[in-house]
Amino acid sequence: MNTPKKCIIVDDEPAAHYVLVNYISQNPQLELTHQCYNAIETLNILRNNTVDLMFLDIDMPEISGLELLQTLKTIPRTILTTAYSEFALESYEYGVIDYLLKPIYYPRFVKSIERFLALDLVEKPKTTDSTISLKVDGIVIELAPEDILYAQSYGNYVKIFTSDKSHLASITTNQLESLLPHDHFVRVHKSYIVAIKRIVKVERDTIFIDNEKIPIGITYRSNLRHLDSTLPSSRLPTSSSRLPTSSSRR
Repeated sequence: MNTPKKCIIVDDEPAAHYVLVNYISQNPQLELTHQCYNAIETLNILRNNTVDLMFLDIDMPEISGLELLQTLKTIPRTILTTAYSEFALESYEYGVIDYLLKPIYYPRFVKSIERFLALDLVEKPKTTDSTISLKVDGIVIELAPEDILYAQSYGNYVKIFTSDKSHLASITTNQLESLLPHDHFVRVHKSYIVAIKRIVKVERDTIFIDNEKIPIGITYRSNLRHLDSTLPSSRLPTSSSRLPTSSSRR
């Protein structure tokens, strides 16, 4: 029998916990390990424990569910639970699995869990010394990391840009980051990974790769500090340089 997936509930409403605890207890493939009532408590749990699935409310006091996702460098697989449908589009920018509207009914909960469990059935990407294997349009392709300029998150997909084309791969940004050689690639934004050797110039809040402008996320600026010894001096930012953040091509 497969080991149950460890999950946590993050919601400020006790009634919401009651419903999810009941639903989770009916699914032997899930194990509820923690119940959190605010973002700070959740951060401590995620820092010290393995979490396979997070049920996350959006509308919480002080720090909302989406703001919590913004602070996380590594986001566990997440199912959002909320009474507000207007956040659905924004939520998928963080690679969430599903979006459950309250009141949550058990058949809809089961469908969401099936979607979560199906992710483990998808063939995991493979790596060799020179290529990575990715599923694109239902076909597995081999891609050499040295050909990659940068990658941009599209929910549970990632658009990977090379010099001559782009590939929309069935993989999350976190999964792709784990496959790429860390000494050749750097995460500069929750939605972007860039090839270090392809960087033409770095401004205070923008990276230039060829003619593309890649935004630098505030929480990822520390990832660029080690590049001081990697980039030629002509590519390093100056104290007076500043260029407004601009969105990249999509």
